Amino acid sequence: MTHDQKYDRQPSAMQTLWHHPWVVAACNILLILAVYTLSRLFFYLTAGDLFPDVTPAHLAEMMGGGVRFDLTAVLYLSSVYLVLMLIPFRFRERPAYRTAARWFFLVPNIIGVIVNSIDMVYARFSDRRTTITFFSEFGNDNNLLRIAAEGMVQYWYVSVFCIAMLILLVLLTRSGAKTQSPARNAVYYPVETALLCISVYFTIIGMRGGFGAYTRPITLSNALQYTDRPRETLLVLNTPFSIMRSTEGSVYHNPHYFPEAELARHMTPEHGNGQVIPHKLGRYNVVIVILESFSKEYTGYFNRHLDGGAYSGYTPFLDSLLANSITYTRSFASGRKSIDAMPSVLSSIPMLIEPYVVTPYSTNTISSLAACLKKKGYTTAFFHGAPNGSMGFQAYARSAGFDAYYGMDEYRHFCRQNGRDAEADFDGTWAIWDEEFLRYMAHTTGTMQEPFLTAVFTASSHHPFHVPARYEGMFPEGTQPIHRCIGYSDMALRRYFDFASRQPWFDNTLFVLTADHTNQTSHLEYATAKGLYEVPIAFYMHGWQDRRTDSTTVISQTDIMPSVLAALGYDEPFFAFGENALTQRKTHPYAVCYNNPVFQIMSDSLLVQFDGSMVTAVFNYNNDPLLRHRLPVEHVPADMIAYLKAYIQQYIARMTENRLTITGNP
Repeated sequence: MTHDQKYDRQPSAMQTLWHHPWVVAACNILLILAVYTLSRLFFYLTAGDLFPDVTPAHLAEMMGGGVRFDLTAVLYLSSVYLVLMLIPFRFRERPAYRTAARWFFLVPNIIGVIVNSIDMVYARFSDRRTTITFFSEFGNDNNLLRIAAEGMVQYWYVSVFCIAMLILLVLLTRSGAKTQSPARNAVYYPVETALLCISVYFTIIGMRGGFGAYTRPITLSNALQYTDRPRETLLVLNTPFSIMRSTEGSVYHNPHYFPEAELARHMTPEHGNGQVIPHKLGRYNVVIVILESFSKEYTGYFNRHLDGGAYSGYTPFLDSLLANSITYTRSFASGRKSIDAMPSVLSSIPMLIEPYVVTPYSTNTISSLAACLKKKGYTTAFFHGAPNGSMGFQAYARSAGFDAYYGMDEYRHFCRQNGRDAEADFDGTWAIWDEEFLRYMAHTTGTMQEPFLTAVFTASSHHPFHVPARYEGMFPEGTQPIHRCIGYSDMALRRYFDFASRQPWFDNTLFVLTADHTNQTSHLEYATAKGLYEVPIAFYMHGWQDRRTDSTTVISQTDIMPSVLAALGYDEPFFAFGENALTQRKTHPYAVCYNNPVFQIMSDSLLVQFDGSMVTAVFNYNNDPLLRHRLPVEHVPADMIAYLKAYIQQYIARMTENRLTITGNP
């Protein structure tokens, strides 16, 4: 006899209430909410390094606030189940119907728990909950199952926890639903209809996260009210909620901070003639190297103060280049993902709200460094050792006007022509190992007509953090899995420069060195809202005699394109959200980024967070490197906020209206 059958005969009033569909549905909703709460606590316990200085009281605040977002997600996922359980008809008491309704509850919520658990791993690297754009970002990658399998093994404790939660959910989900009401329809239907209406009312409240004309449906930014720093929204939010909310139409809404006629006075992406360096570089070559995950933290050059002066980092060769380059001590990435970097570096298009390449506006006509230099007779090419189409890089390179794209397909063709096994150079997960692919890039560059522009995106310093078998044990293990990979990629960069320095084009080439984003952190100052965006940016040219090192100018990835154009003496108008930081002081000495769900702007001392309506936090990062002490809003210069507002408005208006170029110019 089943648990539900046991009470089919002569039930007491309490038993009748316990088996009522309304009570059964409520118990199941509470059960899945408990699973999400346990998941949140598990995430905190296993990823505590992401959330330093969280007091028990603040943890309780975030745990409690998270229930609000869990309830919204669960009610959406369970909406069909709730309809099946609460419609006021007697056939819902049939065993087959109750079983079917139970599975309408279990299947979507099982998927939700799995997705939420997977994001416990992925969020460590993306620093945000996954949104719907994930499916566009990785739509062309065919190795996701392999990556997921490796992740399940490497983070086995997350897999075990997920399985335990699923078992708990399946075992405890109730299916019994018997009203045991008197047979008279005069009693049954009015009562059950009233319960349905009450349920609908409160379900709408739960889905909206509140009720009333003054309450907007909760979205990702509402998580900020329970946090002290944006990263903590990882704990408050859940992944099903983030995916659902990111499917609700356009994420871009023009805020209209300023009238159109006044906007350019505060900020404009339309630039006039470039500023020419005194000894104009003219038609010199340009090579842009975007290093996967090379956080500033991994260098010794920027971190002589760490560990009591004993820290040496993992990038001895990059350090040597930085010491002989125009290198910026306050340099920032635009985003936290690889797909944020290409538009930022090569088109001066920042990542605001969502990555440009996965928005509906990715087909816009855009400006780019390649398009500008092609007009001046440059040959252009982009290199990335992953499968062609991966991450949308190939599509972006084409839209940005690069003449050629060299990916894994081209590398395999090259290997076949030279009697080499390309598969032996594949890392098994993402791409061709950096050493081999950079050597291939150097060889291919030598066949290009000068002047040329090339850009390369390295790949080996990436999860699952392997190095070639022949190099096992040769690089410092450090304190994070990525550290030995950084050491390997730094060695690959050294060998590329060793080869390039012997080529006839080397002395005529300006190298730009940067990283796409940061990654795993070991020091608290690099786990802050500022540190999470700190990447190297440097300009290197052999024999460049009047170089300036350790520039204190605040620079962002979006400043690279206008800086290169200025150094080359580019003499036509162009479009860029950044400014020239190389041959003159920036007119607006700021760096802007999007730290989900707030906008951030950094000056040479202040970090300001803005939620789209108001300033939410201000820090002096020079005096307070761990960003623990908020300053009054009055500390923020008015022109700094005006610039940020104009920057946001220009970006959204021009993105949605396809105005990312200067008419008649790239």
